[in-house]
Amino acid sequence: MESLMVVLVGILVSIGTYLILSRHIIRVILGTAILSHAVHLLILTVGGLKTGGVPLLSQSDGPFTDALPQALILTAIVISFATTAFLLVLAYRAYKKNGSADFRELRGMSDE
Repeated sequence: MESLMVVLVGILVSIGTYLILSRHIIRVILGTAILSHAVHLLILTVGGLKTGGVPLLSQSDGPFTDALPQALILTAIVISFATTAFLLVLAYRAYKKNGSADFRELRGMSDE
């Protein structure tokens, strides 16, 4: 199962990299969002896909699952959501001010 997740992470990283290399702002923002999802899956895979009980002392003895990868993923989801929201607002403001979402047209004057 881990090998399937690693292949999926590789596919998501390649799609995200392709979108980031685009000239349009929205594609770059979507590329960063896809890359963040790839990182979430990678953290989950590195943390291990194992089953076990809840890590409480009053519960049964046996293997426990580690809650640290889930906590890291939750924190990363919140940060990536905030970053994506900020980038979308920034792209909207740039489009309203300049009338274009293309990076070549947003560079400014040609004699600069």
